[in-house]
Amino acid sequence: MKDKRALVVRGGWDGHQPVAATDRFSPYLRDNGYDVRVEESAAAFADSDYMAGVDLVLHCVSMGSIEKDEVAGLRAAVEAGTGLAGWHGGIADSYRDVSDYLQLVGGQFGGHPGKHPDECTGEQSDNYVPHRITMLPAAAEHPVTAGIADFDLVTEQYWVLADSYCDVLATTTQAVREWDPWHRPVTSPAVWTRSWGRGRVFVCTPGHDLETLDNPNVRTLVERGLLWASR
Repeated sequence: MKDKRALVVRGGWDGHQPVAATDRFSPYLRDNGYDVRVEESAAAFADSDYMAGVDLVLHCVSMGSIEKDEVAGLRAAVEAGTGLAGWHGGIADSYRDVSDYLQLVGGQFGGHPGKHPDECTGEQSDNYVPHRITMLPAAAEHPVTAGIADFDLVTEQYWVLADSYCDVLATTTQAVREWDPWHRPVTSPAVWTRSWGRGRVFVCTPGHDLETLDNPNVRTLVERGLLWASR
């Protein structure tokens, strides 16, 4: 019998494959004892009676929009103990103009510098660059990251605008290339957690597409992060 509840909220920009991506992890949640409800909008957040019984929100809405009562409901639920977790633009680039959401998550997509302009073709792959996910000392003992070493990816590398309330477990560093306007390397959080009232927030910025989510390190981070964030 399922004794935990997970709410999957997905949508927004189709380029992040929100349906296929969340479908990668719903079976994992069910296998771990969750009753999984899937919604294509944030409307359920405004139902306080329902949200009081939700143990985990898997959030996968890139950009998109949210109503005031919906974001208020999400914040109240997390403060009361509901976990909030996600990856890439599905959590770190949602509702760009809603400060109450941005404060809750703690980090916002700022850009993903890509290839040399002469190499760009107008495809998503223009932003796929080799980069490293570097584990911090705190990662060694954390249940989400224990046993995971630094690893390399060729995908979007998120430049994230974040605050000091994030508990950062891994970072990634934007290089300085001859065509870039910045003058020194820029290090951004790549995996972080956050405490909000009695709730937990988990963010993993790698996860642009299914191939990235299927990377064993990324998949392990997401799976562990979902369970860690849950009530």
